[in-house]
Amino acid sequence: MPLDLAREARERSADICIDRAVQCLLSAHDDGQHSGLLTDACAYGTALWLRWHGTDETELVVLPDCPVTAPGPDGEGCCLFADHTAQHTWEDALEEVPCTN
Repeated sequence: MPLDLAREARERSADICIDRAVQCLLSAHDDGQHSGLLTDACAYGTALWLRWHGTDETELVVLPDCPVTAPGPDGEGCCLFADHTAQHTWEDALEEVPCTN
């Protein structure tokens, strides 16, 4: 993550430490758009994400949490943002497939 975005992320978040080694959390996808969670210490129901496409296009975005949960009475919640196009995180646990660069 670029240093200027790391500084901005610290300013926008209640978290003091922001990890600059962000990994894409989306399951296998081929659209080239990647998203990595920076912190969930934002307003309730939102999180600060780093989005990038290649090495040149990078931005910070505050996104609402995905409201979907796994089926069943004790269904695990999805740890991604609303309107993601990849599988929900609890679906990834069934079949782990890393994203492609």
